[in-house]
Amino acid sequence: MENARSDACGVSHLERVLSSGHFAVCGEIGPPRGADPSEVLRKCEYFRGVVDAVNLTDNQAAVARMSSMAASLLTMQAGLEPIMQMTCRDRNRLAQQSDMLGAAALGIRNILCLSGDHVTLGNHPQAKSVHDLDAVNLTAMMRGLREGHFLSGDEVKTPPELFIGATANPFGEPFLARVHNLKKKVASGAQFIQTQVVFDVPRFEKWMQACRDEGLTEQTYILAGIAPVRSASTLKFMRNNVAGVHIAEEYIQRMSAASSKEDAMDEGVRIAVETIQRVRDIPGVAGVHIMPVMWESVIRRVVEGAGLLPRPDVLESPPAEARSASELTP
Repeated sequence: MENARSDACGVSHLERVLSSGHFAVCGEIGPPRGADPSEVLRKCEYFRGVVDAVNLTDNQAAVARMSSMAASLLTMQAGLEPIMQMTCRDRNRLAQQSDMLGAAALGIRNILCLSGDHVTLGNHPQAKSVHDLDAVNLTAMMRGLREGHFLSGDEVKTPPELFIGATANPFGEPFLARVHNLKKKVASGAQFIQTQVVFDVPRFEKWMQACRDEGLTEQTYILAGIAPVRSASTLKFMRNNVAGVHIAEEYIQRMSAASSKEDAMDEGVRIAVETIQRVRDIPGVAGVHIMPVMWESVIRRVVEGAGLLPRPDVLESPPAEARSASELTP
């Protein structure tokens, strides 16, 4: 099957949007805990014409779900471009390389490499974590596949066309270690980066300044994480239970002041829109990755409210002055 949003040479739509200098918008879908494809297809309707690509998570929160590859294929059938997530938690290097070749054969071009939530957080705490590779080495292995060789050194007969992504957390400590970790991922071949959710813009600005100082914004595309929330209790839960999330007290106060559930949801949308507008003004931010966890229906309100519609239809070759994927890859 051919991905309708990718060109004949295998370049993904997301890569073209970014290399053409447009401010990219990505979304996210959590595959269902069952085999019904209609659940994925139903969620796809919320994202159609609203985002440039959509993440399909890989057993998020360490809970068994429909595979990211299968959900990505369903997303393509719905006319959207997928970003297939792959964690280090569940597969060794044999399975990771095999799955990526299979995904590429199906027309999946975008891959996001990440460690994965610890198994003790999910519904199979007795499961054995694999972690044959870490996220940096997984990124490097994907780059090797694209360049035509397996991790073993053997030749890949038909190398996959891949646009390789990784994640970053601007809010972890120690601060300089977070920048150093990003440098390693970029050096390993990460062409785009999706960050942890931003609820502390000043801290994010500081991190972006450090990225600019290291020249990282010239080597990769950084997409800021945005998470619309529906209640103050959700923000408090994230603050207390989600590693690497820092939430400014201002946002909790604003959500707590809402007089009804509907007012709280409206305030959550306003906060998401404001955050997008603020991070868009930060030099080096190439786009946003919106994660409407269990609230996919809100995606259009957020993107439209931020003034990011309509999305670009990038069919022509990018301008000569635009950064190409090859130029971005060390």
